[in-house]
Amino acid sequence: MKLGEWYRERCERMVILFDRFNLSSDVFEIIFSTEQQVIVAKELIKFIVGNNGEISKTQMSFFATQLHDGKYETVLDSGVHKGKKAKLSYNKRQFYDRILTPMKSMGLIEYDLYKKTYKISVKFSNDVMKIGLMWKERLRKLGVKV
Repeated sequence: MKLGEWYRERCERMVILFDRFNLSSDVFEIIFSTEQQVIVAKELIKFIVGNNGEISKTQMSFFATQLHDGKYETVLDSGVHKGKKAKLSYNKRQFYDRILTPMKSMGLIEYDLYKKTYKISVKFSNDVMKIGLMWKERLRKLGVKV
């Protein structure tokens, strides 16, 4: 098996692991592994909402560039620095790899190929419900009453 085939076979999936006994009340803290990723993902959603729920590729690039250059200013809404104004800095490539791409893959954000715009999506919610139904169906097939 070639390395490329091996990688695609094992790495094309995204997995969310969580502890239901220590589940955060913030969905971003469940999805993203670092506090910085949580902050940037929240800011992206705020940015999209602030632009009528939809942004162009140019606007997305502007957002990523502002982060990359350390020029993006916001008031933090959680954590130790809650309520304080801050300039955020986040590498542009890592933003696309660790924030935007996973959010698109999970259905939090969708990209319209025809309009070339990003918008907030409810597909994530629908898919999580679908996963729950799949689990119940599997249990039924095993003879477990649900």
